[in-house]
Amino acid sequence: MVIHELTHSQCCEVLARSEIGRLACAQSDQPYIVPIHFSFDVERNCVYAFSALGQKVRWMRANPKVCLEIEELEHRDSWTTVVVFGLYEEIHHAEEESEARRRAEQLFRARSQWWLPAAARVPGRDHHHDVVVYRIQIEQLTGRRTARIRE
Repeated sequence: MVIHELTHSQCCEVLARSEIGRLACAQSDQPYIVPIHFSFDVERNCVYAFSALGQKVRWMRANPKVCLEIEELEHRDSWTTVVVFGLYEEIHHAEEESEARRRAEQLFRARSQWWLPAAARVPGRDHHHDVVVYRIQIEQLTGRRTARIRE
């Protein structure tokens, strides 16, 4: 097996066909990682997502530096991964952010069941939390892909 570095363009291709990744954030030297649904916006060099207000949002507000890892796994010897390094930015209902919010919602609707899991009901809770729409502004992309050596 040989591991190849992906080009920026190849990393963007992986992001464009993906919907689920693992978001990593940190607070007080403690890392935290969770799966998220996201939508990639190649034109604006960012990914959009939304979440109920909870630990990850509180942590990203405190420390906006985040990573998003996306993987395509065919076999243990055949995989592709992309890591997005970026900054968390909330998109509010303010007039100056209406275009970003419209764009995020447009991309969300392109996915089937786009409102899940952030809008899903959590057992044991009588109410839904407020939903936070956010983007990760991409600062750097890296990626790797395996290839089998032919003998």
